[in-house]
Amino acid sequence: MRVLVVTAVPAERDAVTRAFGDGTRVTVRRVPGAELHRVRGSGGPGGPGGPGVAIDVLAGGAGPAAAAAATAFGLASGPASAMPGAAPGPTPGSGAAPYEPVSGPYAPGSAPHCLAPASYDLVVSAGIGGGFVPAAPVGSLVVASGIVAADLGAETPEGFVPVTGLGFGRDRHVPPRSLVRDVTAATGALPGEILTVSTVTGSAERAAALLAAHPRAAAEAMEGFGVAEAADRAGVPVLELRAVSNAVGPRDRDAWRIGDALTALTGAFGKLLPVLEGWTRHDRHHA
Repeated sequence: MRVLVVTAVPAERDAVTRAFGDGTRVTVRRVPGAELHRVRGSGGPGGPGGPGVAIDVLAGGAGPAAAAAATAFGLASGPASAMPGAAPGPTPGSGAAPYEPVSGPYAPGSAPHCLAPASYDLVVSAGIGGGFVPAAPVGSLVVASGIVAADLGAETPEGFVPVTGLGFGRDRHVPPRSLVRDVTAATGALPGEILTVSTVTGSAERAAALLAAHPRAAAEAMEGFGVAEAADRAGVPVLELRAVSNAVGPRDRDAWRIGDALTALTGAFGKLLPVLEGWTRHDRHHA
């Protein structure tokens, strides 16, 4: 089971990798457009990832476009243990062993030639986000039952029309239901739609409008739909998991709990690996 986890920023990426031990267990491989952080030993017997589970994590940038591009590069480059043309070398003071692409189709400045079939089994969009209270209070976890592009469409005199109402495109992806169910049970996360927005909500009026349009929404973030688009085009199932750092609505930085949310994210990934191993055995091929 090979999993690609995509976050927006390095702080979220590091919160994920901390679930598997200290930073000395992480190796880094640079690929076009991103760094893949592999939890050392996660794919081997007795490793922190459990037998048969390999975790690569990258910070792809904020917003759906950056997230889609980074996910596509990560998927096209393939799992760290499978990428050709790499040579290990030290990074002074980092405690991690980076792997630099040195030749072949993965040389710096070149694009991967193709996507290796079934290189990853699952892509996870992960990080912190805003929660729609009272359903998803600060400090809680949300796992996406649907990944929805909430502001992809057009404004008209009658109001907002989603891209699907314009007759092209799509505005949602649905993660595997069995995986959502199992993640909910293991982590205590709330299942609900996670909205992807390019502009973060900053008013009560906008929050109310989003809930009116998406009554099953539990959280909002900026990357999930971009990650899902790239994963879907590669034929890989997608999941989104968010730790709530703030309430969706008026911006009140004093009320944000980013540190607490990152800690919750670490805890969630610590509980996720047995779920992934079980899902590999039973449900992956029916996703």
